[in-house]
Amino acid sequence: MNLIHVLILSAVEGITEFLPISSTGHLILVSRILNLESSDFLKTFQIVIQLGAIIAVVVLYSKKLLTGGALIKKLAVAFIPTAIVGFTLYPLIKGALLGSSSITLNALFWGGVAIIFIEKFLKNPKSEIRNPKSNELTYKQALVIGTFQSLSVIPGVSRAAATIVGGLLTGLDREKATEFSFLLAIPTMFAATTLDIYRSRQMIAQGGFLTLFMGSVLAFFFATLAVKFLIVYIKKHDFTVFGIYRIVLAILFWIFAK
Repeated sequence: MNLIHVLILSAVEGITEFLPISSTGHLILVSRILNLESSDFLKTFQIVIQLGAIIAVVVLYSKKLLTGGALIKKLAVAFIPTAIVGFTLYPLIKGALLGSSSITLNALFWGGVAIIFIEKFLKNPKSEIRNPKSNELTYKQALVIGTFQSLSVIPGVSRAAATIVGGLLTGLDREKATEFSFLLAIPTMFAATTLDIYRSRQMIAQGGFLTLFMGSVLAFFFATLAVKFLIVYIKKHDFTVFGIYRIVLAILFWIFAK
């Protein structure tokens, strides 16, 4: 990896991490376009630069995190399903799933289809979810959202898409579902990054630290912009455009780069 590769991959991570289009999927596809070998270090880089994105959310939501005792507990509950799945399937995730363009493209395509259908369902005037009795997040809703998030161990599913859709289907409005998705990224991505750093510590110590640090800093910058963009975007738009984007991207990649 050279400096240009680091810049491109970090920008892709930061911009796509909190949008419902799959950062991991984009990193895998962009790495292939750049002709980067699917090495253990590249996989570690793709995971570790998420630290920058995590810090972006911590900075933007620091006041809410410092004053939200109940919120912290709900985040902990939501994190449980992913923690179990991620820790149990770590060898499979890093050894077989990460780097698989076939799995990524299928997840991107069908995930896009799912987003479009769910948005149509939510717009149905007869849908009770469309007009929930309360928009206060409960522990049960948090657990359901966390269960949806566990699906994102599959590259291309998108952690953001899974958690936001999960939030919408439990009755949260678009803004609260998106905000909770941002915050749930903190324990989830921190745990994933910490686990990978620990298991890859020897490889990192042999000369990869500076590259990982640079990638994380760049990802922080781009993630900050992406979060601010999505907060403004959801006030007037739904997620259908992201579903269409996922489908088009998957088809184009199948045609021109498969």
